[in-house]
Amino acid sequence: MSAAPPSACTVGLQTDGPVSIVTLQRPERLNAINAELLRDLNAQLQTAQADAATRAIVLTGAGRAFCAGDDLKAFDDQSATPASMAQMCEDVQRITRTLMGGPKLVVGAVHGYAVGAGFEWLLNCDLVVAADDLVAFLPEMQLGHFVTGGITHLLPLAVGHQRAMELIVLGERLSATQLHALGLVNRVVPAGQALPAALALARTVAERAPHATALLKKALIGQSAALAAALEMERQSALACFAHPETAARVAAAGKKPG
Repeated sequence: MSAAPPSACTVGLQTDGPVSIVTLQRPERLNAINAELLRDLNAQLQTAQADAATRAIVLTGAGRAFCAGDDLKAFDDQSATPASMAQMCEDVQRITRTLMGGPKLVVGAVHGYAVGAGFEWLLNCDLVVAADDLVAFLPEMQLGHFVTGGITHLLPLAVGHQRAMELIVLGERLSATQLHALGLVNRVVPAGQALPAALALARTVAERAPHATALLKKALIGQSAALAAALEMERQSALACFAHPETAARVAAAGKKPG
């Protein structure tokens, strides 16, 4: 397994034969999202998608969680101006476009927590292996935020309108077993085994003809116009929510809670 040169990058990139492994690397913050992580994640995904030797990609997180969602400590900076709010939305959605629009299949190896955009990125993957300690939920409505990862399009397709509404509005916490029952993850494995299992799955994907899997991915995502429309609607809604004073109050209150 080879790694990119070490740096202060918040997202790592390694190769294991025909598989590129993209790893969120803010374990001290449970891989919570800030501007640097968004920038680095998109860059590493783009590099993996462009690498001629890579035939499948694994997306995972270092430490105790895949991704704990927005870093609430960075909220003031992210929401300081309309321009910073717009940039935040664009950076999050760029990752969704790279995950779903790139020709190479992405296998998620997800454990611990997948919260907010972390849950959205799970849903943006083509295949997902979940550890049995996984807890996933969408807290955006509780915080006065709005989902941004194409979820208003993808989730109703997967689970139906009423169940999607319930998951988004109520922010229900889902276990790996529940996610599997809903068809939102492919496999559930013991804690500590998500990455090895995802690598094995990615190696199988890599054995398939890349031109065929790229065409299959394009065909299954299919309604690209509908996804693009959902992303734009979500962007506008997220900006309106970010600008609302109640959102700042809710985020501040959440940031003061223990843990």
